[in-house]
Amino acid sequence: MRKLVRIGAQALLYVVLLGAVLWTVPAVYYGDLPQFWRVPAAVAAGALLLGALMLRGWRMRLAVFGPAFFLILVWWFALEPSNTRDWQPDVAILPRAEINGDLITLRNIRNCEYTSETQYTVNHYDKTVRLSQLKAVDLFLVYWGSPLIAHTMLSFQFGDDDFVCVSIETRKTVDEEYSALRGFFRQYELIYVLADERDLVRLRTNFRNEDVYLYRLAFNPDVAGPVFLQYLRQINELYARPQWYNALISNCTTNIRGHARPYTSDARIDWRMLVNGFVDEMAYERGMLDTRLPFTELKRISHINARARAFGDDPDFSLRLRDGLPTPGVSAF
Repeated sequence: MRKLVRIGAQALLYVVLLGAVLWTVPAVYYGDLPQFWRVPAAVAAGALLLGALMLRGWRMRLAVFGPAFFLILVWWFALEPSNTRDWQPDVAILPRAEINGDLITLRNIRNCEYTSETQYTVNHYDKTVRLSQLKAVDLFLVYWGSPLIAHTMLSFQFGDDDFVCVSIETRKTVDEEYSALRGFFRQYELIYVLADERDLVRLRTNFRNEDVYLYRLAFNPDVAGPVFLQYLRQINELYARPQWYNALISNCTTNIRGHARPYTSDARIDWRMLVNGFVDEMAYERGMLDTRLPFTELKRISHINARARAFGDDPDFSLRLRDGLPTPGVSAF
């Protein structure tokens, strides 16, 4: 029995160490080394760690593997984000917020005018809102490929017709494209795009041809207000001190949960927060969406691409998107 336990423990340790090797190779490759050195350095780091696992005896293996992997971790965690790179124009200007009690001034709200996905004129404006007038929070779900993965955005409504949308994204430099793999390895700074819905929604429906769904969330002012303030604190934090985006633990969905967790009674971890193409289904099961309709019917009528294209130039664009969408009652969350 002891022998079986020992063999099982050694097998588990091998799996963990091999996982460390598999992480190390892309981490070194996507690090801050000059382009010429990336492949040789990644191969050398992987070979060193694999070689350590082939030594005789666990004591020798760990004596070599441990310090080598530790040094790689020290180097990797020393990689610092920056706010002073050659940014793409749409993310060159960071938003910020001035909070004075109930009165909140939002600076640098983005409202790009697009002629194509990559051709646009960047505009920004400021807006002052009252936290006491926050009356709704809505969820946008954007599918660009696989139904398993989506981009999530929250939109906050003040008064009858004033909307501010926040999209948690990667802040990309000129000529840089998004890669899901690179998103795990400190390759992108984190940005909270504070924007007009005519920007964030029309970009996705009209120019990227992505499928966009809009869900009206059950509203509780005791939760919505603090969550909005949490967003603003994070926006101001990023304005002062950049942070890394991480495709697993600091992304468009996990950060929403992080902001809401202190104020909700149901912030359980759910696999659909990672496979977030199903996050609307999770919200439905938790009573955050209108449950008077079957979920499949709710999702069908929440698809807004046709509306966004039809009313793109309407001054009441945000209201037109919401026409006829069911609104749940007060949330218990």
